[in-house]
Amino acid sequence: MVKGISGYRHMGCRSDTCSPGRIVKGCYKMEKLKNLYAKYRHGIPLLAYMVIYLSWFTWLEGANTKNYRVIHVTADDYIPFCEIFVLPYLLWFAYVSIVVIFLFFRSKQEFNRCCVFLFTGMTLFLIISTLWPNGHHLRLAEMPRDNIFTRAVSVLWSIDTPTNLWPSIHVYNSMGAHFAVIRSADLENKKGIKLASGILAMSIILSTMFIKQHSVFDVMTAIALGSVMYTFTYRREVVLAARMQRKLKKRISI
Repeated sequence: MVKGISGYRHMGCRSDTCSPGRIVKGCYKMEKLKNLYAKYRHGIPLLAYMVIYLSWFTWLEGANTKNYRVIHVTADDYIPFCEIFVLPYLLWFAYVSIVVIFLFFRSKQEFNRCCVFLFTGMTLFLIISTLWPNGHHLRLAEMPRDNIFTRAVSVLWSIDTPTNLWPSIHVYNSMGAHFAVIRSADLENKKGIKLASGILAMSIILSTMFIKQHSVFDVMTAIALGSVMYTFTYRREVVLAARMQRKLKKRISI
């Protein structure tokens, strides 16, 4: 028994002072921690990436304030300012976070797939903003009305510079969150949740233009990028299977 006890000195106990019950309890805690790590270690890349992303983005916000390419298309001039859309714009933060956290606990495979989608677009955004600084001049000189929503927009504008816009991460990540919801096995029969997710995602996309956070160009290019990434991330197996079927049919016909 003494020999067995001495093997646990690395746990901080001396073999002559630790009782067998205390050793067993310590082993149980260590095993529990190991199991938790094994179960949730797939979240480590997310934490590491967020540190990199936020550090890089913070640097960009301070660096790209004067010398940048102005993004503007004719359609921007026909979109009215509608301050109430600040609500879905701000809900974006909770929307994407809740979807990612839900997948983290429910499905490692779906969580990883969602992260691949989000990380790819966010990294492209950082690279583009670094190599090709961009911004817009769409914001109003003064608010047309005074209400709680215009005040919220004013606060948002004071915090978020009108630079580093292309492609819109609000749009791209909203698409990524909605794709994750509609492809989730746990939500397969939850039509109400899928519908609500789609409405919220669309509202967020529209909000980026109605509160003058993004140009139509930022939005359309983000939608194009999201559509391409959906094929690679979620439809790749279907596309590959279709190609294999076509090849088999050709061989059979020959």
